[in-house]
This record gives sequence, C-alpha cells and structure tokens, in this order.
Amino acid sequence: MKVYTIHLRRHGLDPDRDLLVVKEGFSWPAFFLSFLWALWHQLWVPAGVIFLAGTAIGFSGTKLHLDPLSQSALSLGLAVIVGYMGNDFRRRRLDRLGYALADVSSGDNADAALRRYLDTEPVLAADIKP
Repeated sequence: MKVYTIHLRRHGLDPDRDLLVVKEGFSWPAFFLSFLWALWHQLWVPAGVIFLAGTAIGFSGTKLHLDPLSQSALSLGLAVIVGYMGNDFRRRRLDRLGYALADVSSGDNADAALRRYLDTEPVLAADIKP
C-alpha cells in the first residue's frame, strides 16, 4: 500500500475540486520529466531552478571538458533529487494556495486513499457527487 496526504482547501465550497491527494515518497514522473513535470504542476520556481541546474550541468560539462559518463552522473543526480523532492514541492504549493493538510491515508492508489479518508469524514462524503 502507498501512503498519500489529503489536502483540503480551508474555505472550500466544492469538495470535488477542493480536496486533493498527493502521494508520499519518490515521484517517477518528476524523475523522468523533471522540468516538464514541474511546469505541468505549475511549480514555476522549482521548474526554473531545475532548468538552470540542468543548463549549468551541460554548460560546465563542456567548459570543464567532462567525459560523458561524469556529465550523465551529474544529470542523473539532479533527476534523483527532483524525484525525491517533487511531491514535497507540490505540498508546499498547495499550502501557499490555502490548502490545509487534512489527513494521511493509505491505499493501493489515490482513489482508494481518498475513499478511506472519506469513510472517516461522512460530512464531506455526503457533499460529493457519485
């Protein structure tokens, strides 16, 4: 089972839109598509930092005459860091947008974790349309 955090907009009126689920742990999409993944999730500052770091790795590799293996190792290191921190970036953005951490839930997927959370919050579950 995977662990997810449930985020609820503090002054939300529409539970269908104001209830978000974010997976804990490593993000494979962030690992493989780091810069594009950050743009997709509207993480503008992390996307800029990822882009600049990738550009710096490429530029320094050519200026310092690094071999391709060293340059690949640096790029892989950047991708691993983004993979581990990607979901934390999303949680920080949700906090700035006014979402509060409502609970931590587990399930086989995000929908199962959300169902498990809604089982403990019948008031919210009653407002969501099937």
